[in-house]
Amino acid sequence: MLNVSRLLCGASAPGDGLRYGERPEGPNAIPRQRSMHYRPVMVWNITRRCNLHCIHCYSESKNVDYPGELSHEQACDVVDDLAEYGVPVLMFSGGEPMMRDDLLSLISRSSARGLRTVLSTNGTLITDETARSLKEAGLSYVGISIDGLEPLNDRFRARKGAFQDALRGIRTSLAQGFRVSLRFTLTRYNMADLDSIFDLVERENIPRFCIYHLAYAGRGNKLLSFDLSHQETREAMDLIFKRTIQAQERGNDVEVLTVDNHADAVYLWQWVRRNMPEREAEVARLIRRNGGNSSGRGIACIDNVGDVHPDQFWRTLTVGNVLDRPFSEIWSDENNEVLTRLRNRTGLVGGRCATCAHFGICNGNLRVRAESATGDPWAEDPACYLTDDEISFSGTELSSPAA
Repeated sequence: MLNVSRLLCGASAPGDGLRYGERPEGPNAIPRQRSMHYRPVMVWNITRRCNLHCIHCYSESKNVDYPGELSHEQACDVVDDLAEYGVPVLMFSGGEPMMRDDLLSLISRSSARGLRTVLSTNGTLITDETARSLKEAGLSYVGISIDGLEPLNDRFRARKGAFQDALRGIRTSLAQGFRVSLRFTLTRYNMADLDSIFDLVERENIPRFCIYHLAYAGRGNKLLSFDLSHQETREAMDLIFKRTIQAQERGNDVEVLTVDNHADAVYLWQWVRRNMPEREAEVARLIRRNGGNSSGRGIACIDNVGDVHPDQFWRTLTVGNVLDRPFSEIWSDENNEVLTRLRNRTGLVGGRCATCAHFGICNGNLRVRAESATGDPWAEDPACYLTDDEISFSGTELSSPAA
């Protein structure tokens, strides 16, 4: 994740302790770890079932029963292992996690064991009653997906009324005191709505806005033509920078992040060099510390049947199953060749990445996107929108270790 608000405006956020290894501030802050990736943020797809049928769903979920999903007892064992291992964040995701009957019980167990427990949901099933129950269970954060204004969002979700239901879920979650994030996946078909979604975020006083680049996974793998062109991506980033600065100038401290395209860090740094040179040193320091894509290191995924993946999108790559070995053992296994290679990719990623002056702050971008597009997980990421001049120009030694 690239914290645009922090980098452009100096606005601190609860997750800065994870992203930059800094001392956390505020009541919602996530405790600092011994290193940025000492333990991974865990995305747990606790069910694959979903009440919607989104065209870009990375898990290809439907409203059907999926065999082999972890039982309640097995899920409790996973919670206990994750707590003992010390993961900083446990995100319940899906499918639609609220379609799992024991969600509240698992959230309660997680929060009681000291885990920062968050929810990734389409928001359509959040009512006043369920929001209160989630709060009582110890949930701290709710991320809700909206992918455009009402007509377009409902087409993306394949259900009329999905936008209004998700907006109700956002409002209800805010009323319960949750830190709420609106999540928006950029495609060429909803880019025109991005400015209006910024308006929605500010109008509804939503504290966090996460803008995702399209991952070529699941049904999203069939939508390569939906992705932005490189020029369109640059235009979207320029708009994001402009709206973030304008919001801060108006006194709205919304946290704006971009997700799943680590070329954003280089693009933002070079934009700052041109437009805000007084912030260049700080931006360079923070993005060096972050280190770019951390699949297989700073983020992990357990899917609905217990398979462990380097991130939530990379379903074609499995490094173990929690029914065979606890996650903590799988993730700590120094003999796991796949994880070892992901944790030190220098010299492994080919194409333009092999000669990029900024590999140390991008780390080769999203590997599942490279694999989906080319069949080679070590090819360059086709969604890198930097020009040849930009990847060869360093200006300062961004790839060197942070002080």
